[in-house]
Amino acid sequence: MFETILQMIALIGCGVVWNLVKPGSLSPEQVRRGITESVYYLFLPALVLVVLWQAPLGIDSIQISVLASIGILFALVLSGLFCRVCGAPGKVTGAIMLAAAFPNATYLGLPVLQATFGDWSRSIAIQYDLFAGTPLLFTVGILVAQYYGRGQSDPGLLKRLLRIPPLWAAIAGVLLNVFSVPLNTNLEQALNMLGNTVIPLMLVSLGLSLQWRSISKDQIPGLFAVIIIQLLLTPLLVWQLGLFTSLQGEVLTAVVLEAAMPSMVLGIVLCDRYELDTALYAVAVTVTTLVCLITLPLWFSWV
Repeated sequence: MFETILQMIALIGCGVVWNLVKPGSLSPEQVRRGITESVYYLFLPALVLVVLWQAPLGIDSIQISVLASIGILFALVLSGLFCRVCGAPGKVTGAIMLAAAFPNATYLGLPVLQATFGDWSRSIAIQYDLFAGTPLLFTVGILVAQYYGRGQSDPGLLKRLLRIPPLWAAIAGVLLNVFSVPLNTNLEQALNMLGNTVIPLMLVSLGLSLQWRSISKDQIPGLFAVIIIQLLLTPLLVWQLGLFTSLQGEVLTAVVLEAAMPSMVLGIVLCDRYELDTALYAVAVTVTTLVCLITLPLWFSWV
């Protein structure tokens, strides 16, 4: 795991250095958007399709989705209670709840699992995110952002879900898998070529997205709560509940590591859209990403 973390740091560091040096004519933000959009609309759907087309789907998939959903909802409730006790304003509460609940299951979780366990674990990260994390983000997550932010009307939650290319790829992959449709060798090679670009691009993009802002005293309690909930309490809950399922060995370990991932980058977009505390959320992403470099090896050794 330690060697895996070092590899992740190296690729994330490329994005950080790019952000600092700013080579070329494009700004770091333009580079990041170009990378993330190409991954989101092309490379990640290809990876999701080829992985889920061949992955063993069954009761384990349902258990992974249930554990992921419970972990996310637990973090939402706990962080909301923390903000209520502390009397945090609405825009701060919304940012803390999103940062504490939704892990970076794909952009960091997928590279970590693949480097740690091998190609078979890619399906764990994809199922954790697309069967639980993404649907909850674009339903419950948006409702939280609306309630604590400006409460802008949204053009239909179902329509928003249907506009997610990786989710369409997941549905197609599951259907092709269930109906035992054979995967053509040439098509598999093409999909794998596209999918193999996902991990390095996502890690570089993560480095580009880290924002090095000074932390004010007012932000410290919220950041501390996000770290405790996102990196410690949620994976602890998922681990303990997972012991009552049929998930065992490396599969359970992979699920717990997914639950222990830092705050997801996409939440910044929701904070901007619904006028939550974007600065606090951006700092939370950076801080939890740095802290997880310590906590992930610990979870790996514990589980």
